[in-house]
Amino acid sequence: MKSRPELRPPTRLFYPSALYDEGCASLKRILKSDWTVTASATPAAALSLLRERRIPIVICDCDPTPGAWREMLHRISLLADPPLLILTSRLADERLWAESLNLGAWDVLPKPFQAGEAVRIVAAAWQHWQSRHDVYRRSTRQWGADAEIGQMTATGT
Repeated sequence: MKSRPELRPPTRLFYPSALYDEGCASLKRILKSDWTVTASATPAAALSLLRERRIPIVICDCDPTPGAWREMLHRISLLADPPLLILTSRLADERLWAESLNLGAWDVLPKPFQAGEAVRIVAAAWQHWQSRHDVYRRSTRQWGADAEIGQMTATGT
């Protein structure tokens, strides 16, 4: 039996929990030992949380309000180190996959959730985000060092 890769548990966001307690509870059960699940009642509250905390994965249900996920994808793309977006849907078909991937979402997780598929998609997204985040962190650290050197040169110190 293959063991899962050791991963530092990230936090991911699922919304709207007020409308989809069953979906959120299902994902919490599936991901409980590997990930911390933070739920948000509305997209506005989710965006507020995303501005305050670094959250690598956003899971968005696209069934209640088709198209709301596009707005979420746009908003999170404006963050300095944006999370990856995974959509969930009972109607996960080729059209939704094609549209969401073309617009920049990470993947689509069909409902009802299958534990193995949910873990595979979330783990792959987290590994990709972690790699990208490491590059982002190194580049911003380098930029800060370059700016400090430039400032020292400009002041003659």
